[in-house]
Amino acid sequence: MMTQISSTNEELLNALPGFQERYASVNGVHLHYVSGGKGNPLILLPGWPETWWAYHKVMPLLAQHYEVIAVDIRGMGHSDMPLMGYDKKNMAQDLAELITHLGYSNAYVAGHDIGAHVAFSLAANHPKLVSKLILLDTPHPTPDMFRLPMLPTGSMAEGSGYTYPWWVAFNQLKQLPEQVLAGRIRIILDWVFDHLLLNKNSIDTSDRAVYAAAYDTEAGIRASNAWYQAFLQDIEDSKTYAALPMPVLGIGASGYELLNYTLPEQATQWQVVQIEESGHFLLAEQPQKTAAAMMAFLG
Repeated sequence: MMTQISSTNEELLNALPGFQERYASVNGVHLHYVSGGKGNPLILLPGWPETWWAYHKVMPLLAQHYEVIAVDIRGMGHSDMPLMGYDKKNMAQDLAELITHLGYSNAYVAGHDIGAHVAFSLAANHPKLVSKLILLDTPHPTPDMFRLPMLPTGSMAEGSGYTYPWWVAFNQLKQLPEQVLAGRIRIILDWVFDHLLLNKNSIDTSDRAVYAAAYDTEAGIRASNAWYQAFLQDIEDSKTYAALPMPVLGIGASGYELLNYTLPEQATQWQVVQIEESGHFLLAEQPQKTAAAMMAFLG
């Protein structure tokens, strides 16, 4: 089932000369992606609450050196939104089949937020397909997630520099979020962006309209929440993963310390780079610095 959203990619692609949109049928779903550039393939995976457009500021920079392939993951944007299959191991299978569908034996892979979960799972389950891995501000779910407090503590108070991630719990709920928020998702998006960005204008009104159009339906909310509802399975799967054999780079802003904490146990070859003057959405706030760190690692 192809799910259409109200915004089209034509106007967005006009701002990115040399990029084209494509679809691929893999693992029982149709995935939408935007590609451009020449060189070794670089798969870019966005997270909640964004789409492939999350990478639009870095795509022209990266395309000078790589074939850039920005993907709407299962449940996102112009890709299919099925009822099932949102555990990250299965979503990794989507990407494994996409890489093969595109004719590549392996690729560089980068992911932000939920996309980082999928990227890590792809590397863990299909290590031969991932030559180098980049995690942007977010590690894969582990049992440490169970330590998140139900209520914000004093260190999470307003103005402390830490935003209590209430949506991780809220998005676990089935049916209620889409019933409450369909047609009004912009309220949530603005709150998240305003609280997780240092420079609120780095994701501007037009960007927010793109993301609102992608999520402002019952199907869009249900599918994106399913990424969170699969965390229990993702955590169980993580217990079976060996340390990643390929080089891994963590690029962190608000997630810098978390990446420093998790990667030593998850990878055999790892490094973490800190992006200053940025919140969680570092691709929007510091695209030049983020792209530079990615290119220095990928070579």
